[in-house]
Amino acid sequence: MKHGKKYVEAAKLIDKTQQYEAAEAISLVKKSATAKFDETVEVHIRTGCDGRHADQQIRGAVVLPNGTGKEVKVLVFAKGTKLDEAQAAGADHVGGEELIPKIQNEGWLDFDVVVATPDMMGVVGRLGKVLGPKGLMPNPKAGTVTMDVAKAIADIKAGKIEYRLDKANIIHVPVGKASFTEEQLAQNFQALMDAITKAKPSSVKGQYLKSITLATTMGPGVKVLANKY
Repeated sequence: MKHGKKYVEAAKLIDKTQQYEAAEAISLVKKSATAKFDETVEVHIRTGCDGRHADQQIRGAVVLPNGTGKEVKVLVFAKGTKLDEAQAAGADHVGGEELIPKIQNEGWLDFDVVVATPDMMGVVGRLGKVLGPKGLMPNPKAGTVTMDVAKAIADIKAGKIEYRLDKANIIHVPVGKASFTEEQLAQNFQALMDAITKAKPSSVKGQYLKSITLATTMGPGVKVLANKY
């Protein structure tokens, strides 16, 4: 894969063979963000889990102290008073059964997170084929299936992110924007690592976190010392 001049220059700052302390890695990642837009800073964590076993699945959510820097649109499935509650709490879209054909047939996906009250999961379940592959299916572990819709919306708007294993047992999550200060990124990164360390399944044998890489949307990856966590 051929990289542009800016990427090549940025990559020169980074020693590919080295694992850096988190603070130094964050500093390098910020320096290597050369795109014309405000790049997202992402963390990629290769785990020693085997996601094929239910007891080695990792899934959860954490509120990043400084948010993600992204405007997040929330869709809430609810009924009765919970609809009004969701609207008052700042949900971007609220509704019930009537939204199913809009999503299924019209391909409407103008939202980033879906929250549902437990009594609506029968309805939302019909969207499994659409929402599932996109990682948008509400889940109690992520706090997106709840009767407390106001709290769920407030947390998401404040910078709550969901983490889960992909098919290769890697976790990919955003921890902010390149325009954030190093301190803001460090606080977000620490909050994420604390949550993932706590989420370690007891059945995982050997090394839990095999590698941690920080990178911006368009920039080169910087390895973080994994044995610290």
